[in-house]
Amino acid sequence: MTDPQIGLLMLCLFIFIIMLGFPIAFTLMAMGVSFGFYAYYTPGQEFFQNRVFTLLVQKTFEVTSSDVLVAVPLFLFMGYLVERANILDRLFHSLQLSMKNVPGALAVATLITCAMFATATGIVGAVVTLMGLLALPAMLRAGYDVRLSAGVVCAGGCLGILIPPSILLIVYAATAGVSAVKLYAAAFIPGFMLAGFYVLYAMTRAIINPALAPKLPKEQTDVPFSTVLWALATSFLPLALLIVSVLGAILFGLATPSEAAAAGALMSIVLAAAYRSLNYEMMRESVYLTVRATAMVCYLFIGSWTFSAVFALLGGQSVVEEFFLSMNLSPVMFLLLTQVIIFLLGWPLEWTEIIIIFVPIFLPLLPKFGIDPVFFGILVALNTQTAFNTPPVAMAAFYLKGVAPPQVQLSDIFSGALPYVFMVFLTMALVYIFPGLALWLPEVLYGNR
Repeated sequence: MTDPQIGLLMLCLFIFIIMLGFPIAFTLMAMGVSFGFYAYYTPGQEFFQNRVFTLLVQKTFEVTSSDVLVAVPLFLFMGYLVERANILDRLFHSLQLSMKNVPGALAVATLITCAMFATATGIVGAVVTLMGLLALPAMLRAGYDVRLSAGVVCAGGCLGILIPPSILLIVYAATAGVSAVKLYAAAFIPGFMLAGFYVLYAMTRAIINPALAPKLPKEQTDVPFSTVLWALATSFLPLALLIVSVLGAILFGLATPSEAAAAGALMSIVLAAAYRSLNYEMMRESVYLTVRATAMVCYLFIGSWTFSAVFALLGGQSVVEEFFLSMNLSPVMFLLLTQVIIFLLGWPLEWTEIIIIFVPIFLPLLPKFGIDPVFFGILVALNTQTAFNTPPVAMAAFYLKGVAPPQVQLSDIFSGALPYVFMVFLTMALVYIFPGLALWLPEVLYGNR
């Protein structure tokens, strides 16, 4: 076998092994070292003189010294603290009261709460689980349709994948070598446009068929305006200030993402203390979850970069490039093909594996098709949201099923989330047709910097 054929065998064998359920990060490292030992081997060489071990150490150093990845544990820590600050129930209640006259008030309040909480935490599982415990029972008690209720929780909880400060965008920035700040600016309009589509859809369903989302009883909404204002001031306003200060500092160049994340983490500690939720056990759990998630991301990066280096050395990357170029695709067709592949990968894999392992295969092809990597990153971020709501993995649906009342079936959750998947496709199509939706704000704020 030639080296390129061995490279393709390496890729196929990796896909087969992860389908068997082996840990992805350690599979990447093991295969990178194994095939790298062959790629770097010279006759008569001592075992530990093989350069693949130097490669593994070098990639480990690159990951642990990356300035971009410093923001990951800080944003995670901020998210875990906000999650435990007992602010979510207050926020949902205040939005419910302030939107009492809006069609599908509870569904709209759920989506806005999810969008804000997802923006503050960026942790899909946490948002879906907490809203499944808080908002889903409230909607069911109010007589809301089960599918509509489950759909808004699943869809709203996934918004943190796209809306800044998204951890996915930080990881993509480190993978693609692009500015995380530009990615945040590029994601701003598509992210909130998608959230707007979700709200518009829920309201439209409530207007067309009021039985799906009955109005709340008057005794639940007949609250003095001053009470509503105070509820918003003590729940919505603090979280909004945290989000705006962190995002504003990043977008207007007042701080790097890492610096803004550090300030956000400090502010979240203050927020938790203000809500009398700060204690040793909370801090201990938040630190533990942060370290665990960060270690997972770092191991994935080490394994992926080692695997990719060996794959390229064997000539596998050049074979992939020649295959795509031989198809004589237009830039639009190349984008469509890559997004279909990423969509299909989202069925068995989580977003971390897709971004760190498979997206780098397409990145070297972007200049050949004249595609901006920032633009490509936004499409990938939109696309990976579908992975949380499409079977067989559909993690958001399983998160919700784990905390939902017994009468809520998994089939109801899938059916309720499906329309929101189509809205993701609609948003992707609009971004395809009007690239300025993603590229206008970075151009205005940063120009060619």
